[in-house]
Amino acid sequence: MTYALIQPDRLTTQVMQSQLTPRPSFGLIRYFSVASLLGILVALTVLLLFYRDFAFSALTDHETRSNIALTRVFANTIWPNHAAYVKGASATPKAELAQRPEIDPLRRDVLRQMKGLNVVKVKIYNLDGLTVFSTDPKQIGEDKSANSGFLSAKAGTTVSEITFRNSFDAFEQVINDRNLVSSYIPISEGQNAPVEGVMEVYSDVTDFVTKLEKTQWRIVGGVFGSLSLLYLFLFTIVRRADNLIRAQSEQTHLTHEAMVFHQANYDALTGLPNRSNFSERVDGLIKAAKRGGTKVAVLCLDVGGLKKVNDSLGNATGDRLLQDVSKRLTESLREADITARCGHVEFGAALSGIGGIEHLVLVAEKIHQAVVNPLYAIDSHKLAVTTNIGISIYPDDGKDASEIIGSAEAAMHHAKQLGRNNYQFHTAAMNARAMALLSTEQNLRQALDNEEFVLHYQPKVDLATGKITSAEALIRWNDPRTGLVPPGRFIPILEETGLIHDVGRWALRQAIADYLRWRAAGLPAVRIAVNVSPLQLRNRAFIDEVRQAIGIDEHAAAGLELEITESVIMEDVKHNIASLQEIRNMGISIAIDDFGTGFSSLAYLARLPVDTLKIDRSFVVDMTAGPQGLALVSTIIKLAHSLKLKVVAEGVETEEQSRLLHLLDCDEMQGFLFSKPVPGDVFEARFLTLPVVAVG
Repeated sequence: MTYALIQPDRLTTQVMQSQLTPRPSFGLIRYFSVASLLGILVALTVLLLFYRDFAFSALTDHETRSNIALTRVFANTIWPNHAAYVKGASATPKAELAQRPEIDPLRRDVLRQMKGLNVVKVKIYNLDGLTVFSTDPKQIGEDKSANSGFLSAKAGTTVSEITFRNSFDAFEQVINDRNLVSSYIPISEGQNAPVEGVMEVYSDVTDFVTKLEKTQWRIVGGVFGSLSLLYLFLFTIVRRADNLIRAQSEQTHLTHEAMVFHQANYDALTGLPNRSNFSERVDGLIKAAKRGGTKVAVLCLDVGGLKKVNDSLGNATGDRLLQDVSKRLTESLREADITARCGHVEFGAALSGIGGIEHLVLVAEKIHQAVVNPLYAIDSHKLAVTTNIGISIYPDDGKDASEIIGSAEAAMHHAKQLGRNNYQFHTAAMNARAMALLSTEQNLRQALDNEEFVLHYQPKVDLATGKITSAEALIRWNDPRTGLVPPGRFIPILEETGLIHDVGRWALRQAIADYLRWRAAGLPAVRIAVNVSPLQLRNRAFIDEVRQAIGIDEHAAAGLELEITESVIMEDVKHNIASLQEIRNMGISIAIDDFGTGFSSLAYLARLPVDTLKIDRSFVVDMTAGPQGLALVSTIIKLAHSLKLKVVAEGVETEEQSRLLHLLDCDEMQGFLFSKPVPGDVFEARFLTLPVVAVG
């Protein structure tokens, strides 16, 4: 089943965008500052009001007591002399009260009582509320019968109030901008005696108010300073907390953003990129391939057997099976390769920098083996799956990601039609070639088991004497179906599949066995050179394998030479120098094969623990083409001799090449001019019965 790419609708897109839109972070400092300042203002206002109420109430109470004391003195000393006037004043017209003769004596008595006190005005009312006396004559005759203070005092209760910054007349003088406490006090001759009149006393408390206000502002200033210090202390703490909250908010936003992005681009079950993400990544690989002139491969595979698992064991088990499949698929590929879940039971893989059809065949086989074998162990169940793989290649099967993925899916569906557990390329030609490569690989595995590999030997000749000095062992495959298979057809496959380790180990032991057999037979055995694959040299166990191979006889090391191409040595110079030195310490000779093609540094060349340089065949061919080729070979020979290395020229096919090499003081030659590689028995019969330069 093919699953089309589902594009998010407009509403979903808007929701995702709104989720990713940064929201303003909570401004803790801003809210704290506003709240703190308001709190300080409220606290200061409440404190100010409380202090004023308390202080001025206390002041009023104090002045009230003073006024009551004054009134009592008045009642005890003066009142008896003036009570008759006060009580009978209502009979006198109001306009004539100020001219009554009783006013002046009363004034003198009142002023005498007020002397030395802060009293600035005194008024006396009879029980009718008539002002019968005032230190301000203009107020005599006023009616206060409806005044609440008068009524309270008439009822026997003293009432006081403070008046701020009032303006009034006292003692015929205008007193401005003063603070006063006025008290309405009942006049009686004893504590329990009836009220006979009301006395209103005005006390000047301006100085006291001024002091209270100064004290008030000092208190406010102190409290404000203390609150400010507290605010600064708390501000430091809050600012740090705000920074932490902002950082946490930002982290939360980033985490949320990453989560939303992951949900939009990755499969929730397996964690792999989803189809749209896979398409984008393939598009990126294609763009890079266009710039670099390389190819990109896309593999689509489906997993068979999942429906049966879901029906019998439940969807939860099926989900776990898919997770395990995705894990195996990812682990079977390189870290740089891309894997994805493209549908319910479909997965995808994209590879860049592919080496060719051979590489893709091996990748498909590796994926198939990883996904199918071994069985999946989930709970107590052993579960099996099948897979079909479709393969397409850019630019051969499409010009963009959509076409390449579509081609791979078409190939996958074709593979399903052909039967379970196979893979198909998008084109018939590729499928045919892939099947041929797969068949060759299977035959090579059988060849190793059936001992179909043989060694052919090509002699190396001393250019000065014409005698054989050594021979190179070359692997050949004697296929019983087709006969000898050319090395170019199976050596690359051995290296791609890793079979080169087993075949190379066999070649090393077989060459040593042939050398020891010839030596034991009394034949003039010569040193045998064995080629080392790059994969063998990279293998950390290779040195131990060589040590075990020569350990069968004390003469084995003297009869063995290892040939390693220059390019392989230069891949990891420091490691390879150490490895070669360890091999050389065993008594084994080392030769650099194909010298001149690996661009080695002269500085490293002087450090390499080698005995021989083999000039690549291409330089030998160019030697006769012009003076430049001849000069290059001459330079290599002189360089090698300066480093005390022996020089062997490969691929010598003509007498002219042999003559020039002899003139250039080349030590040895190897090529069809003397002999092509021949089977071991032919080499023994043809060359080991002749005079040779024996070793060991």
